[in-house]
Amino acid sequence: MGYFLRKQPSFLFFLIILHCVAREARTLSSDGEALLAFKKAVTNSDGIFINWREQDVDPCNWKGVRCDNQSKRVIYLILAYRKLVGPIPPEIGRLNQLQTLSLQGNSLYGSLPPALGNCTRLQQLYLQGNYISGYIPSEFGDLVELEILDLSSNTLRGSIPHSLDKLTKLSSFNVSMNFLTGAIPSDGSLANFNETSFIGNRDLCGKQINSVCKDALQSPSDGTQLPSPDDANKSSSTRLVISAVATVGALLLVALMCFWGCFLYKNFGKKDIHGFGVELCGGSSVVMFHGDLPYATKDILKKLETMGEESVIGSGGFGTVYKLAMDDGNVFALKRIVKTNEGRDRFFDRELEILGSVKHRNLVNLRGYCNSPSSKLLIYDYLPGGSLDGVLHVPGECHVFLVGIHLIFYRTLPIVHSCS
Repeated sequence: MGYFLRKQPSFLFFLIILHCVAREARTLSSDGEALLAFKKAVTNSDGIFINWREQDVDPCNWKGVRCDNQSKRVIYLILAYRKLVGPIPPEIGRLNQLQTLSLQGNSLYGSLPPALGNCTRLQQLYLQGNYISGYIPSEFGDLVELEILDLSSNTLRGSIPHSLDKLTKLSSFNVSMNFLTGAIPSDGSLANFNETSFIGNRDLCGKQINSVCKDALQSPSDGTQLPSPDDANKSSSTRLVISAVATVGALLLVALMCFWGCFLYKNFGKKDIHGFGVELCGGSSVVMFHGDLPYATKDILKKLETMGEESVIGSGGFGTVYKLAMDDGNVFALKRIVKTNEGRDRFFDRELEILGSVKHRNLVNLRGYCNSPSSKLLIYDYLPGGSLDGVLHVPGECHVFLVGIHLIFYRTLPIVHSCS
């Protein structure tokens, strides 16, 4: 056989070429490699990536992925509510035939990759309900086919780029519940959206939310004299005094509330522990936020009906906290707040909706709440390690609060000075 190959070099060359072609045919496509980079960046999930294999020729049979039948290019990536934890890698921009990207309701963090602007076929982009921070890339203005853009309930900062005004096909736009600042562009498509698209961003301004921007109120070009350096120093000193007074007043108010809470705990808090009885007849209902509770309402109500004093993990002047353990092993903290009057309850419902729409790494996630005839039951993520009451309080004493107030005071003063 060796003698034959030596006499037939062209045949040997043909075998090498055939081997290379066969190996190339087994190589994963470029879209598959981009998706594997995304999988590698994600540190946790619900197991959606179990069939994402490097040995596959293309990713068209992977869970959450849909390809074009002819070109085998990825056109849909649907990974909503999959408990994904990690950043969005820039390799996602290599999916330049992508039409729908749905990653909402996860725990993705980090900044938005500007490379997403390369996905110029994108029509629907859902990234709401994550922990994405940083700025909105101006490259998003290149997504000229975009019809739906939802970036709400993240921790985005900075201004809304003017390039988004070029998205003429945009029919749904939502950046609410972030930390965006500055003027909302109003020379293009963003002028068509009202305040519901921007709610929860305290420092935004523009005609869409009926808020006049400070730059529009006064401009040097209108002949108004600019303040002198002396006036500026006086103004700065005044702001410093006002900030210091406001800080001290707020701290005194916190101290008063702490003492009042301690008083209520001594006189009423412990009574609530022994009088627990969740009334879940007829009119009870469960409200969920972001689909964060993967249970049927009847299953949650059934579980609540079986809870008793053995489930109590803490109590205070504003209610009692219980440990809610579901059958699948997930554990939640249940805060019981007794209803007062009908008018205040309606405002309270609205506050809960706003609180439930906010997701931040420094806030305990509010999953939802249960409306019972006598009380509201707030369902939070359960944080092991005991209660704050057990850490702060010595039985029968409240002086620990004063130490906390002093710590807050000395931590706050440098912030006041730097802001002024």
